[in-house]
Amino acid sequence: MLIKPTAEPFSATARPELTDGRRIGVLVSHGFTGSPASMRPWAESLAERGFAVELPLLPGHGTRWQELNKVGWSEWYAALTASFDKLLAENDAVAVCGLSLGGALVLRLAADRPEDVAGVVVVNPAVNTTRMDVKALPVLRFLVGSFPGIVNDIKKPGVDEFGYPKTPLKAAYSMMWHGWKPLRADLAKITSPMLLFKSVEDHVVDETSLAIIKKSVSSREFTQVSLPESYHVATLDNDAPTIFAESADFIARVAG
Repeated sequence: MLIKPTAEPFSATARPELTDGRRIGVLVSHGFTGSPASMRPWAESLAERGFAVELPLLPGHGTRWQELNKVGWSEWYAALTASFDKLLAENDAVAVCGLSLGGALVLRLAADRPEDVAGVVVVNPAVNTTRMDVKALPVLRFLVGSFPGIVNDIKKPGVDEFGYPKTPLKAAYSMMWHGWKPLRADLAKITSPMLLFKSVEDHVVDETSLAIIKKSVSSREFTQVSLPESYHVATLDNDAPTIFAESADFIARVAG
């Protein structure tokens, strides 16, 4: 059972009458220990603009944190790829969007399939960390089930992303060693236009991820937008309207 109804996946078909007759698809991915709830307002906003949207629930998410320790990067990427392929088969062009881990996953897609990705939009993407305790994960994951959670880093009062209260360590190890490490080596393969939103204050993802992405990608167009009034889950925070509007304009342009 999903922890909340808003954690359910979201899907919408294209309305080409709103996009100059062109069918444009957008893949949207939530973050680590989160759920589609953190991305649903963004996904719905994109659908209202006429884009086809797929917002899947990544395996192990949206239920109990223990379930996340049973899966890892390969399962998350496979689920995202399946949604991407669906959009690609039904539309003229497809852009990809992601928050945090979701940002890393769509960057992986853009590196693997540069000819298929019309554009990339990422919000506080995570590809690295300077946390010292992470160095112990290869051993610690067998001794401890979880660390304290990273959920609800949101500046706006009264907002809940409906994520896990704990961080499962086996899943975290998979994300960092099986996902981030190979991705960092392949970021130069990304050539698609990129729009990157970065919160000025983020208590989950440190500045090294942004620095690595900026210096490594080969995107023919790279735009960074600062979010002064949001923390990590900016898609539910004060700057969400900026993300929704600017990403929709960017996608319409690069995929149109």
